[in-house]
Amino acid sequence: MSNASTKIAVYSLPDLKNTTDDALPNYLHSLKFRQIHTQTDVRLALGYVAVIIAGVLFYFDWTLGWDATKPYTAPAVAAYFILNGAFTYWLWFVEKGAVYEGEGKTGKILIRSSTKKHTPIYECDVTFTPSPTSSSPSKTIHIRAPFTRWFTSDGYFVAKPFQQWLASEVPVVGAADPNNVVEEIGRGSETERTFNVSGNNAIDILEQLKAGAKVQGGGERRRKV
Repeated sequence: MSNASTKIAVYSLPDLKNTTDDALPNYLHSLKFRQIHTQTDVRLALGYVAVIIAGVLFYFDWTLGWDATKPYTAPAVAAYFILNGAFTYWLWFVEKGAVYEGEGKTGKILIRSSTKKHTPIYECDVTFTPSPTSSSPSKTIHIRAPFTRWFTSDGYFVAKPFQQWLASEVPVVGAADPNNVVEEIGRGSETERTFNVSGNNAIDILEQLKAGAKVQGGGERRRKV
């Protein structure tokens, strides 16, 4: 993934988050992860069906008149509100801020991102299932880092520090991109490390990846912020 060339306002938290969210699929696709669109497809289907019902009812009411469409109005309105309720539920309680879901050779991954008001810190709940996914349990970790780690002071996104952070914190990403695993990031993180992956502790897996990357290229240190 190349560095982004679009300059954003560094004081705009939505711009910082949206730019970072957009970088996630670019990076993971470069590691041969295949994006899964099931959640997005369901959301779009609910929204489109609700709009179609409203549009069809309006069309027939306009062309045929109230008397002809009166028997169908109440059921159509009820269906519209039910679909909108389902849409809202899906958006807030199923997707819950999901920005990426995909699968690669090292496992499956689902990333939900968020920020807190007036706090320039990127937070992610990452649910992953290491390969082989059929026999490995899914685990969830919480990771966070300041946007200053991968944005310059004048508002340009720098891909390398972001890639290093994600690879160092998420085992299935680090396994797919061991050269971007950086020791300092992993040891200083706020990642929850109280889970097991295929019988081994996740931190042990990360340490092995970091050691391998260090032997191959000496490891790359994250930039100062």
